[in-house]
Amino acid sequence: MKLNLNLVKQALFIAKPYWSSKAGRRSWWLVAFLIVLLLADTQLNVWFNAQAGEFASALAAREGPRFWHSVRIYLLLLLVAVPEYSAYYFVRDRVGLYWRKALSMRVLERYFRNHAYYQLHAEAEIDNPDQRIADDIDSITQQSVNFLLVLATAIFQVVAFGHVLWGISVYLVLFLVLYATVVTMLTYGVFGAKMVSLYYQQRRKEANFRFGLVRVRENAEFIALYHGEKQELNRVQGLFGILFENYMRRTRWQFGLNFFQYTHSLLMALLPSIVIAPRVLSGELEVGRIVQATGAFAAIMGSLTILVDNMESLAAFAAGIQRVKTLNSHLKRLGTLGGSTGAKIAMVQSDRLHFDSVTLMTPNYERTLVRDLTASVGSGESLMILGESGLGKSSLLRMMAGLWNSGTGTLGRPDAGELLFLPQYTYMIVGTLREQLGYPNLGRVLGDAEARDVLARVNLHDLEARCSGFDGVLDFEKVLSVGERQRLAFARVLLQNPRYVLLDEATSALDRENEEMLYGALSAMSTTIVSVTHHPALVKYHSQILELTGDGGWVVYPAADFGRA
Repeated sequence: MKLNLNLVKQALFIAKPYWSSKAGRRSWWLVAFLIVLLLADTQLNVWFNAQAGEFASALAAREGPRFWHSVRIYLLLLLVAVPEYSAYYFVRDRVGLYWRKALSMRVLERYFRNHAYYQLHAEAEIDNPDQRIADDIDSITQQSVNFLLVLATAIFQVVAFGHVLWGISVYLVLFLVLYATVVTMLTYGVFGAKMVSLYYQQRRKEANFRFGLVRVRENAEFIALYHGEKQELNRVQGLFGILFENYMRRTRWQFGLNFFQYTHSLLMALLPSIVIAPRVLSGELEVGRIVQATGAFAAIMGSLTILVDNMESLAAFAAGIQRVKTLNSHLKRLGTLGGSTGAKIAMVQSDRLHFDSVTLMTPNYERTLVRDLTASVGSGESLMILGESGLGKSSLLRMMAGLWNSGTGTLGRPDAGELLFLPQYTYMIVGTLREQLGYPNLGRVLGDAEARDVLARVNLHDLEARCSGFDGVLDFEKVLSVGERQRLAFARVLLQNPRYVLLDEATSALDRENEEMLYGALSAMSTTIVSVTHHPALVKYHSQILELTGDGGWVVYPAADFGRA
């Protein structure tokens, strides 16, 4: 019972925002129509059951006219039932689809708000958010509608067929209620919590296995260059082994559940005949009444034991509910608080980059990278960040970009739209060359002449021809080398002309000539450069140096003093 109450609470938590919204209120009309269809469906089932009994009675009595009259009635009912059934499933699926769209859009908005998708990497509880959004939301929206309608159907059938069965045998009705209560309590007491846990773990392990295969596909070239097939095979096989073990545990518990379910379902087919047989054999009731009673008994028993018969589906449903609720709660918190609840670096809008007693820590607060940094980077005062690997150079850029804020102090920075970050590994969308150049401002209309000019400025003259024009859709990760992707990233900077550009080893794959050319192009613009690089030759494009010395220490000095003893 506790399992069911928790499930209902979690389902209501997820459902309330949509069903209380304007779009949800419109869906209530569809739900009302579904209820009408369910009532019609229940009445049709009662009539079909009555005609099944009439068939048997007419044949037993050898009354031909009575039999053929019953057949005609059955066919007339069929003409009504087929479109009614079809309409019911059509409307039911439409309700679930509308809800899925609304819930998916709300979760996706939170997922992309305040870099929540990035911050989730530090949330160990949230595994595979992509699966939760794509699969679990689809599952719970469709199944929620299905379960509610199945429950409504069960109630209607208990009322409708209960009246029929009561007229045949009062004792059968009382036995039904007692039997269904005992079976339901036993099923959920023995199997409930364990099945939910196993299904939850199954979803998680399925997603981990699939993600392992995706990583192989996305990094196929690197794996091939390292000849890492054996290691990758062992890793993926290990993921499948974990998945297989959980699946075997689930099938063992499923065996016990099926054993219990099939035992009581097969008994259901026998019990009504045993109870009614003496009255039929004595001539008190017609043979058809056994058929009618059996049909009514099965309908009521199925309704009363609905939780038992749907135990497996409910376990999978409960697992999906838990996963979506947990994801939604984390996204809501990240969108409101901007991450964990520890100390935060205050981010204030400013016309320049400035650090006021900034202490930067890793997102989990396990390590201090920079302590009490006070510095300023005004317009035209480009900054070069130096230091040994692992001291926090790239982390400082992440902080300036607004991704990391664990620590204390104040960071003044221009609006996010005036900053552009260029990482060492350039992100390429699957799209056209025109869209690639305009990313992330995909709404901008980029003309062919302007696109050709900027490609020439970054020494990618032949790219238009290689891509068959500017409007062919390509996977640029496979088309371009790392160096070409870095040059294309600079083309984005030249097109957008941001006030500040943050470069994190953004020319690491380029030769000296191309590197000098690109930095020269940036210096000719009004853009202020903040660079992390290991190439001393680039010092001349900066006005000051921030050198990290280790243990949180730092020193700032003019670029002209670089290299002096």
